[in-house]
Formats: sequence, structure tokens, C-alpha cells
Amino acid sequence: MKRARQKVVVENAAPQTSQKSKNQKTCLYGSVFGESVLHTSMDWGSLPHHVILHIFQYLPLVDRARASSVCRRWNEVFHIPDLWRRFEFELNQPATSYLKSTHPDLIQQIIKRHADHLQYVSFKVDSSTESAEAACDILSQLVNCSIKTLGLISTAKPSFMNVSKAHFASALTVVFVNSKSLSSVKIDDTPLDDPSLKVLVANNSDTLKLLKMSSCPHVSPAGILCVADQCHGLKELALNYFILSDELLLALSSEKHVDLEHLRIDVVSENPGQVEFHTIKKQSWDALIKHSPKVNIVMYFFLYEEEFDAFFREETPVTHLYFGRAVSKAMLGRIGLNCPRLIELVVCANGLQPLDDELIRIAEHCKNLTAMGLGECEVTCRGFIEFVKMCGGRLTQLSIMEEVLIPDNDYSLERLHLEVSKHLGRMWFPDMMPTW
Repeated sequence: MKRARQKVVVENAAPQTSQKSKNQKTCLYGSVFGESVLHTSMDWGSLPHHVILHIFQYLPLVDRARASSVCRRWNEVFHIPDLWRRFEFELNQPATSYLKSTHPDLIQQIIKRHADHLQYVSFKVDSSTESAEAACDILSQLVNCSIKTLGLISTAKPSFMNVSKAHFASALTVVFVNSKSLSSVKIDDTPLDDPSLKVLVANNSDTLKLLKMSSCPHVSPAGILCVADQCHGLKELALNYFILSDELLLALSSEKHVDLEHLRIDVVSENPGQVEFHTIKKQSWDALIKHSPKVNIVMYFFLYEEEFDAFFREETPVTHLYFGRAVSKAMLGRIGLNCPRLIELVVCANGLQPLDDELIRIAEHCKNLTAMGLGECEVTCRGFIEFVKMCGGRLTQLSIMEEVLIPDNDYSLERLHLEVSKHLGRMWFPDMMPTW
């Protein structure tokens, strides 16, 4: 195959040079409009390996694959192991997704030549069962892998949840058994089960630091306890609220080697009114904090207003709260009274009643609060300024939509940003609703 060449040709106002000098591959100098110009003829195929490798690292996969067909040298660089440490398999069905898929020939080439080079791997699939099954088929072939990070990502439900539990568990087992160095596993919305977790722990207990498995209905508290008991380096755990229990928190608190840094809990309701959420006792939370005093407890709520009754009636050591649906004034009032460790609060929506009193209560009792975000809510300008005044410069992040703020007799929107900026110690403006 011919080498790719790029020639830079500059017309010269000086008298024409000889044919011999035109063909030279060395540098030539001419004069164009009185300036010196460098003439070059570069053989891109002769670039050093490390230069080509550096260029390939910045190319999207499709462009990198095309570039590999330019010449033998570039094809050699294309297969250098360093380029295959990180890879995302994209699996989409044309009938259900507009996204392109990783070409099947490339997938087979990766399995054949680079399975043992893969270290940071993710599978991104659409909602179809076919895509999820294709991901499982690839996982089943990674028998020579040494993966450190594994992520299974569904861009839409149901995807992996429609794969048979036996097929899914069998595919995961191949990676769990052969890797033996997994440090991060993110497998939300999958049919992961307790036996699969035991295989993961048996082969990766010394390396596992992060386990994220929200919406895995086949996992029980016993499976979580198995992980906590064996994985001494576990730092981050993400799970669904339905798995969380007093027994689990007490067990995590009784293991001397457990030192969690992040506990993420997803509280999700798909059908309003059909799920009754249990309450976690204050004593259980207290035991966890006594055991791991620096742990961040992050809770994501996707509930309907009538489903919040079980939460925050007693002191709860949550540090980060995100409400993806509307939350009532009463609920926000309980947060102000019972969440003294709160660092960040994001409320996407509320009713049409101003939240002045609730915000002021949060400012009074949540002395660690440094980040606040309000979406479709209402707060008077006076109430908002009072909240900011009480929090002061510790509010490092303050994201409030302009539509949230209600002008009153004391403050207009124009004056508000100056007053808030003064109390924050930096220039601040409310966020604007994008228009397009």
C-alpha cells in the first residue's frame, strides 16, 4: 500500500528554480511578498511510532480505524496495547436507536487481539434486549481479560433487565473470575444476583473499591453483607433503598475493616401509591456515623409527594440530597430540622407556595450547607436574601433559576444580585432559562 504523503506547495514570486531543486525533499527557502517561506515535503508514513501513537490517542475510534488502513506502519500503531486500555462497546439496534454501533468486525478483532489489554471497559446499550444480549455475548468471550473498571450502561429501560438471569450471570462470571483485579463495578438496572456477587468477591476482594448496583432487584441485603465482609478496601457503595435496612447499616458498622467514604441510595417509585417505604431507625444511622464519621451519604429521590412520609422524621445523617420530582413544603421543613450534616441540596420542583421559611430553617440548622440548587420553586427576594445572609460565604455553589425569585416591595431582581453578591463575597447572578 502506498504511503500517505502531504505536500505543502507555495507559489513563489521569485524566478523559477530548477527542476532538480523542485524535487528536493529538503527545506527550500523562497520569497513571497518579501517574506521568507519554508517549503516542505513531509512523509507522514515515516513519522516515529510515538508521534503516531500520540495522534491516534486524540482520534475518535472510527477515524482511528480508517487511519490504520493508510499504511502498514500506521496499522502497527493501531494495535499498540496502550490504545486499548480504555474501550466503550456501543451496541444499538437500527430499528430502536439513532446511535451507531461498534462494528462487529472491530469487536471480533478486539476480542482476538486485545482482550488481555482491556482495563477500563464499558458497554453502552439501547433499550432493546438484542443489544443487551450482544453485550453479554462479548463479556462471555473475555476469558483473557484483566479488567479494572467495568460499566454496564443502559441508555433506556428495560435492556439488561430483559436478559435471562442465567445468561447474564454466566457472562459476568467470566469477567469476575478472569479479571481478579476489578476495582470499580457499575451495573445498574441489571439482573445481578447474590451468587454473582459471591463470585465477584471471591476473585476480587483485595481490589474492589466501588460497587454501584442500583435497581438490581435480585440482590438481597445478604449479598451486600457478603461484599462488606470480604472487600476490605471498599470505599463506595451504591444501592436501592429497598435493600437498605437497619440490619444492613448495623452490619456495616460492626465490621472493623469497613471504612466507607460514599454511600449512595436511590429512592425510586415507578408507580405512585403502590410502594410503602420503610423507615430506618436513628440508632442505625448513628452506628454507621460512629463507625465511619466522614462518610458521605447521598440520597436521590424520585418519589411523588404522597410517598415521602417515611423519611426525615428523625435525625438522618444525609450529606447530599437530590429531589428529581416535586417535594412538599412539609418535607423541606423536616429536612431543615433533621439533617444537620447536609452539605448539598437540589430541589427540582415544588408547588406554588414560597419556600422562605423552609430555606431559613435549613440555613439555621444545616451549618455544613455549601451548595444549593432550586428549579421550579418559588422564593421571595427578601426570603432568599435572608437565607444567603445566614449561610454567608460558605455557599460555594448557588444555582437558582431567575423564575424562582418573586420580587417584593423591598427587593427587585436588579437589586437582588448586588445584595446576594455582597453576602457571598463574589459576583453572583441567578440562572437564566435557556431559550431555543
